[in-house]
Amino acid sequence: MDPITMGLIGMGLMFVLIVLHVPIGAAMGIAGVATFGMIRGDLGPAMTLFGTETISKVSSTELAVIPLFLLMGSFATVGGLSADLYRIAHALIGHIRGGLAVATIGGCAGFGAICGSSIATATTMTRIALPEMLSRNYSERLATGSIAAGGTLGMLIPPSIILVLYGVLTEQFVKTLFVAALLPGLLAVALHVLTIMFLVWRRPDLAAGADRQPFGEILRALRGGWTAIALMVIVTGGIYAGVFSVNESAAVGAFFAFLIALLRGRLTMPLFWQALQETAATTSMIYLMTIGASIFTYAVTISGLPEALVSAIRDTGLPGIWIVIMLMVMYLILGSIFETISSMVITIPFVFPLILSYGYDPIWWGILTVMVIEIGMITPPIGMNVFVMKAMLPKTKLSTIYAGVGPFIAADILRLALLIAFPAVSLYLVQLFNLPQ
Repeated sequence: MDPITMGLIGMGLMFVLIVLHVPIGAAMGIAGVATFGMIRGDLGPAMTLFGTETISKVSSTELAVIPLFLLMGSFATVGGLSADLYRIAHALIGHIRGGLAVATIGGCAGFGAICGSSIATATTMTRIALPEMLSRNYSERLATGSIAAGGTLGMLIPPSIILVLYGVLTEQFVKTLFVAALLPGLLAVALHVLTIMFLVWRRPDLAAGADRQPFGEILRALRGGWTAIALMVIVTGGIYAGVFSVNESAAVGAFFAFLIALLRGRLTMPLFWQALQETAATTSMIYLMTIGASIFTYAVTISGLPEALVSAIRDTGLPGIWIVIMLMVMYLILGSIFETISSMVITIPFVFPLILSYGYDPIWWGILTVMVIEIGMITPPIGMNVFVMKAMLPKTKLSTIYAGVGPFIAADILRLALLIAFPAVSLYLVQLFNLPQ
């Protein structure tokens, strides 16, 4: 057999293992070793990939940022910073019709900038914001939809775990990706807010108005939440201003989040160990997937399969923009089948060379990839954020949550189209600050 056929067999083996519920990282690693063994005709050298790639990833300084950001998010949750951010947004804009839903989007964006996790953001805001909205006669559809959609902002707004992972797997600068994600992240917030305003304008019964908060209450909310704002400024502002590297910023953020939770008296020993265990479990999963992806990428690259795929697609004569659109549709479909990080990790060995062959910017493509995976977090029939919310709200129908996220998915598709049509939205700040690409 020629190497390309062996590469196809290896890819088929990977999907068979996934169907058999083998963890994605393990499936990719096993398929990669088997593929390389077939190409070399000897399984011995292939087995060494388990050691070399594991050492390479475990010692990677770029990947080291992931457990630190995860730990920061865990301590921030224990410290109640998400509730502080929501109270500030509620005090400022909660009085307008739909204001609590808008405050939820603002709270999700703020907490996403601290924890970097979509699921953690959706879970936390379900506990905090949903009872507030339902108690003020908000439609359950609007309330759950705004939380599920707002939760996806944690994936795009820096510091984002998936942006770090994309940077490591494609050898792009993480700081450059963070800067490139800033304007698309703000655009996402703006479009979600406009979606809420449009919905309550068309259907005033979806949300009730509320009394304007007195100035003293606003001051109390700001005074109680200054630590959350300070943590956001330290982490993200430190990166953008060049005060910290990404790794240093993650370490400083984790320490300050720990300090805030400790000084507030919320960090009991059981919660401390729980935060460490959650961080360790998630970090292990991400490292396993990264190691497996690295082994699989190495094997399929040796087989020549990505080059053959690129050549076959280029020979069709399709313009690059149609390839981009088809890949976006593919990611939306994958997002409804696979867990979000998995869909990116599995496809990078084939998609990334194709994008480069058409001359597209890898930073721009990284933002697009994260955005479309973000949409997959709320896209039927899976939608990880939707299922997490359903697990927390057993009395709420799944169809209610899906109906609630529908308008937000439409807004996200519009945002995706804008970034495809105008790459400068994600590249302007990168070029302005002359960051490496």
